[in-house]
Amino acid sequence: MKKLFTISTGLLVIVFLTSCTKTLVLDQHDNQQTCDTGAVRLIADFEASRMDECQVLADNNYLITITPENTPINPSPWYAFKIEADTATDITVNIKISGNRDNRYLPKFSQDMKTWSVYPHKYRNKQLILNIKASTKPVYIAGQEVIDNQYYVDWAKKLQKTAHITHQQLGTSQQGRPIYKIESRGESNEWLVILGRLHPPEITGALALFPFVETLLADNPLAEYFRKNYNLLVIPNLNPDGVAMGNWRHNANGVDLNRDWITFKQPETQQVHQYLQQLVASGAKIKFAVDFHSTQHDVFYTMPTDYGVEDRYFVKHWLGALDKAMPNFDVIQKPGNRPNNGVSKQYFADNYQVHAITYEMGDETNRDNIDIIATNASILLMQTLLANVDHNKE
Repeated sequence: MKKLFTISTGLLVIVFLTSCTKTLVLDQHDNQQTCDTGAVRLIADFEASRMDECQVLADNNYLITITPENTPINPSPWYAFKIEADTATDITVNIKISGNRDNRYLPKFSQDMKTWSVYPHKYRNKQLILNIKASTKPVYIAGQEVIDNQYYVDWAKKLQKTAHITHQQLGTSQQGRPIYKIESRGESNEWLVILGRLHPPEITGALALFPFVETLLADNPLAEYFRKNYNLLVIPNLNPDGVAMGNWRHNANGVDLNRDWITFKQPETQQVHQYLQQLVASGAKIKFAVDFHSTQHDVFYTMPTDYGVEDRYFVKHWLGALDKAMPNFDVIQKPGNRPNNGVSKQYFADNYQVHAITYEMGDETNRDNIDIIATNASILLMQTLLANVDHNKE
């Protein structure tokens, strides 16, 4: 796992006392939240942290309640906090999702915010139960690996050292955070568009996007030939507000960005749409788009072959090649057409008459496999697209 970075902000914490428990009700829109009994502290003071309410049930026994940013909402309950103590102390942490919802994510554990693993836990009465050894060295618990906004900036800087790309600000989010774009321009007017992190907790989608893009930008003959024939636009983190706030799914306005590609009421989708329209107005052609997400299992949501997009069998051939190249990985294609749903793949099909897919990795898919799948998918995508180029040159 690559190095992850954290940013702290401030918050006023309000404490309520009852006859049997102490409850800390925490402002979900900020990122400094503490459940402090003196000797032991449960803290959410870093970017992407979330701990909406904390009750001290008994000595060294805590109940954390996680509440969505607003409702209705797709259930992707996100939590992230750290634990520290004055001396080594055994504690029990119970995590409950408000509304008696199920936990979607298995708890991940880290001591350094770099290496993460699934933490041993029990699941009883819709609560995760963790027995943790707290000490002076903080330990981190989160629904998935923590990848914050700064991580994307540092990742892009590393890419610039090895690839001829530009990394510039495309626009700003609702709360004024920068939205960045990575570009590689060749000798063609055709563009491959890659989007990521529309939904903040969908970390396995991010873990797939990184090697996918790195493979496209690699220093080898295939990638160099591809970049000569296709331009690349990557917007890896389209919802920086939701990431910073530890949101379940939405942006700062409480809107699902992957339902806004038809109305463009949110600044994040508006700015991408406007930029793509500017490219097309200048003579560019959108060729294909990939939007990285996560769900409970690995699946590729595609457009139907009879929808009317150009090169109708392109995606079927690409993903078919991936399935053949990886006999131990089942490539599941799910074609669908939902013209009023506002998802990104539909937007590209309807506005540019081209294929687009939603690339979904399972929440608990093995992380090494995510990397291998993405690398192979990227290589085979380049080969499939270049086959069209070479055929047209004949």
